[in-house]
Amino acid sequence: MKTIDQLQEFYSNELLPDLRLLEQQRKSVVSRIMLLAAVILGAVLIFSFILISRSASGFFVFYALAIGAVIFVLLCRLLTKDYVSGFKAKVIRKIVQFIDEHLSYEPRGYIPKSTFMMSKIFKQKPNRYKGDDYVSGKIGATEIEFCELDAVHESGSGKNRSRVTIFKGMFFIADFNKDFTSETVVLPDTAEKLFGRLGQKLQSLNVFRGQLIKLEDPEFERFFVVYGDDQVQARYILSTSLMERIVEFKKKTDRKVYISFVGSKVYVAVSFRKDLFEPKLFRTVLSFEPVKEYFEDLQLATGIVDDLNLNTRIWSKG
Repeated sequence: MKTIDQLQEFYSNELLPDLRLLEQQRKSVVSRIMLLAAVILGAVLIFSFILISRSASGFFVFYALAIGAVIFVLLCRLLTKDYVSGFKAKVIRKIVQFIDEHLSYEPRGYIPKSTFMMSKIFKQKPNRYKGDDYVSGKIGATEIEFCELDAVHESGSGKNRSRVTIFKGMFFIADFNKDFTSETVVLPDTAEKLFGRLGQKLQSLNVFRGQLIKLEDPEFERFFVVYGDDQVQARYILSTSLMERIVEFKKKTDRKVYISFVGSKVYVAVSFRKDLFEPKLFRTVLSFEPVKEYFEDLQLATGIVDDLNLNTRIWSKG
C-alpha cells in the first residue's frame, strides 16, 4: 500500500505540471461564472423592476427569479463540464494508477442498478439512480470494482412529493472466491442502540430480511445486525477473524458500513454525504491537501481487499 510520502513525491513529479494547467483553466471558469452571475442577476433585477412598476403580482417576480436561477445552474454546468472531465482524466486517473497499475478508471462509468439490487443490502428500489468514477481491476488475486453511487426513491407530486435517499456513497464489489448457497447481509445496528432489548425484538421481526443471525461477538453486535437465510453458513462466513476485521474497518471509516455475501461476491457500501472525486471550483487545485483527500478515499476502497483479507484464499470455489 502506498504511503503519504510516496504520494507527496508523486504529486510533485507527476501531478503538479497538470495541476498548474488546470489551475489556469479553473480561474478562467470562475471568472466566466462570476460574469454570468452578474449578467443574469442584472437582467432579473431589471425585469423584476419593470414588473413591479406595472403593479404585476409578486408571483411573476418570483417566477422571474426562479427562471434566472435555473438558467444560471444550467449554464454553470456547461461552463464547468470540460474542466471537470479534464481534471478527472489528468488527476484522478493518475492517482488510481499510482495506487495500483492493474486498475482502470472510467470517469462516467458506474455499477448498474441491477447489480446494486443484487447485493440485497437495500430493499427499496431506486427510481433515480446515477453514478460515476468507476474503478475496476485486480488487487493481488482479487477481482474488484467500485464507484460512487447516488440511489434515490421519489414518489408523489407537489406538496405530497417525497424523496428518500436509499444510498449515497462508495459501492464496492469483490470476488470472495466462494460460491454461497445462502445470502448473508450485515447492516448498521441502529435499532438496538436506540431501543436496547426492544431493538433486538424489532430486529427479529424484520421478516423481509430473513432470519436474525445472533453471533458470539459483543463488539461486532454493538455495531452491526446480521440477517440471512442460513444460520450455519452465516456463522461459517462471519468467522471470528472476519468479524474483527469488519469492526476495525468500521472504526477506520467512522461511517455507516453495509456488507453482504451473495453468490460468490462480497458487496460493501460505505456512506458519504460529499461528492468524492469532484474538483473544488472555488478552491485552488495546486494544494496537496485535496490530492491527499482523493488518494485516501480511493485507498479506502482498494484497501478493503486487505482489510477483509480477501487475498487469502481460505476456500476454493465449487
